[in-house]
Amino acid sequence: MTPKTTHYSVVIVGGGQSGLSLSHCLQQRGIDHLVIEKRTLVHSWRSQRWDSFCLVTPNWQCNLPGWSYSGSDPHGFMVKDEINAWLAGFVEQVQAPALEGVTVEKVSKAGEADCYTIDTSAGRFTADQVVVASGGYHKPVVPRMAEKLPASIVQYHSAQYRNPAQLPEGAVLVVGCGQSGAQIAEDLHLAGRKVYLATGNAPRCARFYRGKDVVDWLADMNYYDMPVTQHPLREGVRDNTNHYVTGRDGGRDIDLRRFALEGMELYGLMTGLDGDTLQFQPNLRANLDHADQIFNGINASIDKFIAANGIEAPGGSVYEPVWAPKEERTTLSLRESGITSVVWCIGFLPDFAWVEAPVFNGRGEPVHLRGVTGVEGLYFLGLPWLHTWGSGRFSGVARDAVYLAERIETVKLARSASAQSVPCVSERSREPASSSSA
Repeated sequence: MTPKTTHYSVVIVGGGQSGLSLSHCLQQRGIDHLVIEKRTLVHSWRSQRWDSFCLVTPNWQCNLPGWSYSGSDPHGFMVKDEINAWLAGFVEQVQAPALEGVTVEKVSKAGEADCYTIDTSAGRFTADQVVVASGGYHKPVVPRMAEKLPASIVQYHSAQYRNPAQLPEGAVLVVGCGQSGAQIAEDLHLAGRKVYLATGNAPRCARFYRGKDVVDWLADMNYYDMPVTQHPLREGVRDNTNHYVTGRDGGRDIDLRRFALEGMELYGLMTGLDGDTLQFQPNLRANLDHADQIFNGINASIDKFIAANGIEAPGGSVYEPVWAPKEERTTLSLRESGITSVVWCIGFLPDFAWVEAPVFNGRGEPVHLRGVTGVEGLYFLGLPWLHTWGSGRFSGVARDAVYLAERIETVKLARSASAQSVPCVSERSREPASSSSA
């Protein structure tokens, strides 16, 4: 797309499901806008997922604005190609006014004007309001200790992992047991690879319990409607690691203890490397016990809900460990273990350095209430627990997009009625920008 103008009522930075959802809502309200995407629309689902990737939430939760899942398996789990086909239909349906392959380098206030300047690799744009919908997973986390690994060790981040054949022959060390780490470890394990897994304190949950998917029970319990302001942890829930579970082969639990029985080697938190020797904290037992405690706790809450509402359902159960470590192993020799590759699965960090506005906390995270910041006309969308559990997922972004669209429309109408706002001056000249983007 070649923009016909350089000024818009709204500029949306990011063309994933969040940015496109908001575009849909703004189009319904007749609000002119531009979506700027540095790659291609919804690219991350094509480029940052491994080959066997599938949803961990059932298909019925895929509910983007005007584009819900309509296939024949609402309680199944779409695989990568099916997800991308579904998203391609959403892109086609929205027909967003989008500029692809363009990097936003800086967002700032345009002097005394009551609008924003957006400097990009394709020139300068201005907007009355800006929505940052680039997500919160910008910088793959790889610890500095990675530099100390021998050059012969092949290293990938989870965003780069595709399949077991991508890795050289030999054992694989997977670092991290959140959703990506647990599923990648399983992928390698099922392919017959020798896997060493460095665990953390990630929680887990059951796939099915008492006759239904646990997600179905939690939906019945209105968990997914709980706003972050009512969560027991408040904003602290945003720091939580996602529970590990899988939708693979129709959905099942991921039980690291069972993997251990089948030959996977489990260790505690990895802390360093001394020569040829990897070092770990002696906390494997605690990590496994913590995951099981969360697993049983979620099931217990379902038990209480069933009892309180007189629901007929199969009987409940409590998970009993099928394996436990005989001792805490704190060292592992790379040479003796035969490890030839490492997959880092310890997450991402946000990078909003290109947004020049006083809306960030000490960790560089935006401070907001349901995506609305303390600076008028600047919003965030698509972040985990922006408002509810589903805010960063297919299930909840529609609600957030509608809310922001209504807020944007209110501000737009107020500005139109005010004679005090200073109009933007659209400039085609581009000033040097200082930061890189999203």
